[in-house]
Amino acid sequence: MANDAGDLTHLLRGLRSGDDAAAARVVAAAYGELRKIAARCMRNERAGHTLQPTALVNEAFLRLAGTSGADWRDRAQFYGVAAHLMRQILVDHARKRRAGKRNGGARVTFEDHLILRVDRIEDVISMDEVLGRLELLDPRQGRVVELRFFAGMSVEEIAEVMRISTPTVKREWNSAKAWLHRELTGGHSRAAP
Repeated sequence: MANDAGDLTHLLRGLRSGDDAAAARVVAAAYGELRKIAARCMRNERAGHTLQPTALVNEAFLRLAGTSGADWRDRAQFYGVAAHLMRQILVDHARKRRAGKRNGGARVTFEDHLILRVDRIEDVISMDEVLGRLELLDPRQGRVVELRFFAGMSVEEIAEVMRISTPTVKREWNSAKAWLHRELTGGHSRAAP
C-alpha cells in the first residue's frame, strides 16, 4: 500500500474538492491495491465461491461511488472504508446463498499465524454476527478484527489505517481473538473484551 500513498491521497483530495476527472484517476490508482484486498478477503471463502475478487472490487467501487461527498482524508482511510464495504458485500452474498439452504451451526477455527478461517456460508454469517457484538463492546477491537479477518491486512497496515501503534494493534487483535473464540465455541461471555 505504501507505493501509492502520496498520489492516491492527492487524487482523493481532488475528488473531495469537486474535480470530476479525479474519480477515474482514483479508480486507476487504487484498483491494484483493492484487488489485493479482495483476493485476501476471498482467501477466507469456500472453494468454488461464486463471487470473484474482480467482482468484489467492482461492487466495492460501486458502493464507494455511492458515498458522494465523502470527506476522504487519505489513502489509509479510503482502503479502510473499502475493506469494510467488502465485508458487507461478502456477508450479504452469504446471506443470500443461505436463504435457500438449511443446515445451520457455526464452526469457525482460528489460525495463530494470521487470520481466521471460515469454510461455510453459515460461518461467514456467524462471524459477522459475533463481530457485530464485539463492535458494540469495543469498537476499536471490532475494527481490528474486520481489517484482519475480512480484508486480510497485516498488523502494520491496520496500524496505518487506524492511526494507532503496531503494538496496540497486536494487543487488540490478541484480546479480540480470545473473546471471539469464547463466543464462537460456546463460552458466551458478554463481558467486555
